[in-house]
Amino acid sequence: MTHKKRPLRSAEWFGNDDKNGFMYRSWMKNQGIPDHEFRGKPIIGICNTFSELTPCNAHFRKLAEHVKKGVLEAGGYPVEFPVFSNGESNLRPTAMFTRNLASMDVEEAIRGNPLDAVVLLVGCDKTTPALLMGAASCDIPTIVVTGGPMLNGKHKGRDIGSGTVVWQLSEEVKAGKISLHDFMAAEAGMSRSAGTCNTMGTASTMACMAESLGTSLPHNAAIPAVDSRRYVLAHLSGNRIVEMVDEDLTLSKVLTKSAFENAIRTNAAIGGSTNAVIHLQAIAGRMGVDLTLDDWTRVGRGTPTIVDLQPSGRYLMEEFYYAGGLPAVLRRLGEADRLPHKDALTVNGKTLWENVQDAPLYNDAVILPLDAPLREDGGMCVMRGNLAPNGAVLKPSAATPALMQHRGRAVVFENFDDYKARINDPDLDVTADDILVMKNCGPRGYHGMAEVGNMGLPAKLLEQGVTDMVRISDARMSGTAYGTVVLHVAPEAAAGGPLAAVRNGDWIALDAYSGKLHLEVDDAEIASRLAEADPTAESTRIASTGGYRQLYIEHVLQADQGCDFDFLVGCRGAEVPRHSH
Repeated sequence: MTHKKRPLRSAEWFGNDDKNGFMYRSWMKNQGIPDHEFRGKPIIGICNTFSELTPCNAHFRKLAEHVKKGVLEAGGYPVEFPVFSNGESNLRPTAMFTRNLASMDVEEAIRGNPLDAVVLLVGCDKTTPALLMGAASCDIPTIVVTGGPMLNGKHKGRDIGSGTVVWQLSEEVKAGKISLHDFMAAEAGMSRSAGTCNTMGTASTMACMAESLGTSLPHNAAIPAVDSRRYVLAHLSGNRIVEMVDEDLTLSKVLTKSAFENAIRTNAAIGGSTNAVIHLQAIAGRMGVDLTLDDWTRVGRGTPTIVDLQPSGRYLMEEFYYAGGLPAVLRRLGEADRLPHKDALTVNGKTLWENVQDAPLYNDAVILPLDAPLREDGGMCVMRGNLAPNGAVLKPSAATPALMQHRGRAVVFENFDDYKARINDPDLDVTADDILVMKNCGPRGYHGMAEVGNMGLPAKLLEQGVTDMVRISDARMSGTAYGTVVLHVAPEAAAGGPLAAVRNGDWIALDAYSGKLHLEVDDAEIASRLAEADPTAESTRIASTGGYRQLYIEHVLQADQGCDFDFLVGCRGAEVPRHSH
């Protein structure tokens, strides 16, 4: 195939022998860059989310060096630059609060600098969607390189999964099954190498989404962070991005509606995080692709979950990679005609099916056959009803099947502080058949929509042996968490959604299979309750403090629209006015 070359974008800075060209080149030369590096070579930006405050991404300096080797070898010139690194483990109140901020950083860094293409170094949960959102808004050749998952955690001679073991052992402490000493002993063993969470949490899910979208080379999602093959992939990605400039293979040619439908199907097959719903909605919005929650139902439902990974299953990302990784999953789907768009283009210039049709599969216990899945229907459950007019989601592979259809009495917490204050009160009026409801934890109500939706169960029920209850909120939950948890209720309570009207003792009916979530209160009573409340009071108080927090509350969209800012939706391209010194 022949490609008509476009003039290099960087030539607008470095390609002229006038006053402006003189100054652009001269200042860059103070780094010891010879003149020939500016003459006809593509300038490749390496967008690095390295930070020692983001432990998942703390090894990215070395990863970037391998990308640079690949770029130089292919005839490009690499320039590394930092962007906001929103690490989930340390950042308060949640890295989701700054996802859009990070995307703005990426977008403006790309648009305002002499870059012909970018390599996105991503890893921790929100860095993957943030960088893809920013790059999508500019639409230049782009390739994703993920940092990779940690090695398996170890505790008492067995494998333990990042995050998931925290939820498990914490509940066991509250139930009196283990001591606090046993709980603390697992701390050092959980995170014993560089990399992201080794469960199918949000980081691994978004790595799989990036690969199934076609934005990375095959096997990018699962190679462990400390495996030498991770650095080989970084090198090859550096090679490939230079070729993509020559081919004018921009992100819009990869991130099509077909690509998103492939990703939705993949998310079901891997038992991926509910966070993927919000992030794919946001990325699609930046690219101008019309993606809705109905697409998650249409494409995802009926897809079996065939990856047996924690928190839904048994294994961890190491085993997933050794079993064949995501290419093996995609091959298994494709051979059964369950891959929606085999012809979707990927960043290596091949179709998704060309990349995976001969992929080896080494372990049927980790990547299960389609006729013996972990869950028959792993597609994300999207529910609607008078409690969630614009939708809510539930991850079936992490839920208790017996609770997927349930009617229970509401035990209501007005916000997360109220939940923390009362959940372990011995006098709390609650039974295992009740439904825990938490309000005001959505994007506006708990700025950033923190991962508090997987409410821990009341201690007195844990002591009785209860392991799961239906929980409903406008919050998110960690991809490493599990349980029958209804999330992302939209509109949220703080935006005047019907969730704000729920009171203790109300009856709620959930049918995740048919997608229904119903508050058994008549419409007139719901309207009356909402009229009495002032759901914007807390948001107004927070907004009045100013700063980014106020910007966030005033402009964030609801969960069903991806929680992006209203003014960031759409592709603005990479054109920038010329600057004359």
